[in-house]
Amino acid sequence: MSTEKVQIFDTTLRDGEQVPGCKLDTKQKLVIAERLELLGVDVIEAGFPISSPGDFKSVSEIGKLIKKDIIICGLTRAVKKDIEVASEALKTAKRPRIHTGIGTSESHIRHKFNSNKEAIIEKAVAAVTYAKSFVEDVEFFAEDAGRTDNEFLARICEALIKVGVTVLNIPDTTGYCLPEEYGAKIKYLQENVTGIHNVTLSCHCHNDLGLATANSIAGVVNGARQIECTINGIGERAGNTALEEVVMILRQHPNLRLDTNINSKLLYSTSQMVSEKMGMRVQPNKAIVGANAFAHSSGIHQDGVIKNRETYEIIDPFDVGVDQSSIVLTARSGRAALAYRAKLVGYELTKNQLDTVYIEFLKYADLKKEVVDNDIHDIVSATDVAIEKV
Repeated sequence: MSTEKVQIFDTTLRDGEQVPGCKLDTKQKLVIAERLELLGVDVIEAGFPISSPGDFKSVSEIGKLIKKDIIICGLTRAVKKDIEVASEALKTAKRPRIHTGIGTSESHIRHKFNSNKEAIIEKAVAAVTYAKSFVEDVEFFAEDAGRTDNEFLARICEALIKVGVTVLNIPDTTGYCLPEEYGAKIKYLQENVTGIHNVTLSCHCHNDLGLATANSIAGVVNGARQIECTINGIGERAGNTALEEVVMILRQHPNLRLDTNINSKLLYSTSQMVSEKMGMRVQPNKAIVGANAFAHSSGIHQDGVIKNRETYEIIDPFDVGVDQSSIVLTARSGRAALAYRAKLVGYELTKNQLDTVYIEFLKYADLKKEVVDNDIHDIVSATDVAIEKV
């Protein structure tokens, strides 16, 4: 059966950059944008043009820089001036997109806008209509769609389809939804909105409850065909859906018959680049790109991986740009791991030699968090066994 494409909308340079302390200048944004182009994303959300002269410049310069057939997107509120400024910044882009929107949940309508549902629909329609006067490609975000009543969400989506919206973004802005709830929301829209198959449904999920990736996958399983995400999952509060996670989930589950155009072999190096530019360290246990993603320290796991990598690794590290798995020596490591690492530094140990060296190894390991290559030489030297390096 054929595989359908899921578009990757990268918002590292907009939503990701909103993290306190992660501000990028235009030069840094251009470096990351060029890497995103190489990575194979479909859309780069380059910034929020009206928010500052720097963001306006960045959106404009990224539009000039990107030569491939990639959509360059600028964010706006459902405000005429925002849309005008975004359209000006996007004039340099080969394929411009205006991303406009407004809150649709009861909480936003009552407390943020002091308004009502009919007025919100009018503002949304007016914003999309105005944006369409500048660019053909207009995406609408229904902010806090995760907590928006499905019936009202369907009404606003249908009204926007009538005025030419091209992408409907259904954000779980607060990270509240459970995967089955978010998936059901996308399915409801697919089944109850006239004209829905003429537009692209998009997932934009936040990670407040650690469910951003799961919700995005639930969204595309139920018919969405765009995922909005960031490198390393950076973003407001607890962050956004992690690009590297959704890409590899789809690739590791071919039964879903969904895939992206991402060159996965560039994921690790791209993660490192974004981490360095933003000064935001990647947590070691981060899926796919964390330092420990392919590291094994438990003796049981190490023995299995040494015999056959697939016993404990569902992804070949090479597929995401990591050279090899790591066998980390700790007090939890067994003889197989010690023999493996010893061989790498030149010692071919017999079973009896290994038994003797292992006793000495445990003494070192109990005193240190990790036993490194230089320690192995000291451990071997500390035994009474005559072992020649090979």
